[in-house]
Amino acid sequence: MLDVLRFDAASSSNVQPLTTNDFYLRAMSLKKIFILLAAVALLASCSKYQKILKSTDGDTKFNAAVAYFEKKDYFRALPLFEELISVYRGQGRAEKVYYYYAYCNYYLEDYELAAYHFDNFVNTFPRSEYAEECSFLHAYCFYKSSPDFTLDQENTKKAIAKLQIFVNKYPTSQRLAECNTLIDKLRYKLEEKAFSLSQLYFDIGDYKAAVTSFKNLLTEYPSTSFREDAMFYVAKSYYLYAQNSIETRKTERFSATVDAGNEFLNQFPESKSAKEIREIIESSKYQINKKS
Repeated sequence: MLDVLRFDAASSSNVQPLTTNDFYLRAMSLKKIFILLAAVALLASCSKYQKILKSTDGDTKFNAAVAYFEKKDYFRALPLFEELISVYRGQGRAEKVYYYYAYCNYYLEDYELAAYHFDNFVNTFPRSEYAEECSFLHAYCFYKSSPDFTLDQENTKKAIAKLQIFVNKYPTSQRLAECNTLIDKLRYKLEEKAFSLSQLYFDIGDYKAAVTSFKNLLTEYPSTSFREDAMFYVAKSYYLYAQNSIETRKTERFSATVDAGNEFLNQFPESKSAKEIREIIESSKYQINKKS
């Protein structure tokens, strides 16, 4: 027996060391096993989910939907809540089902659909403890849908209007500060859009349109953070517009330049652009006197 178990040095010399290719093949085999196990687990999970989805037991389906929701598996939770809406219509649980359903759409980033369902929730359950929350989220979905300032700002304007409606409807809400912050961010985006468009007119040399556009920005957003730059470009656009005008209109337009320049200096005497504006004013006055 001992002879059988004795280590045979001669035979061990015939054992070949593992090559890199051997290690690779073994690693691939292990990977295939893991993939197979994952696939089996996925199939079992899918089978369980399909069973719940086909179930006619409302309680089972509701509990499963909530469990998926709490695990942040909104993709699976949403179809279950969607089916439960008709199951519990007119019953006490209908409110909670619809609340979860609206949130599923929100977390799946379908903000347009979520906005609709949050608003519908408030209209359907106006006395709900979740009514204020859903009313806010209805507006917040429009905020989330607001695009970059370079794009169309229709949703930005809608978001401001919706948030303002919420503020008016719930004047004592703890969300008021957040609403005001969101409105400020949205308004800044509109200001940025307006300034960018005005700057474009200036850059392409359409100084008449630039004057009008910058002045509209100042009128529509008097407290804008772009005020200094906008007023600077009003004066400079007037000046360049006057330079390129026919002789009979130059005096009038250089006079408008002087007025715009003085208005800028009155509001921003320490501006880094003050020196350039003073030079524009002096040049405009010289042109006016030349015509006198």
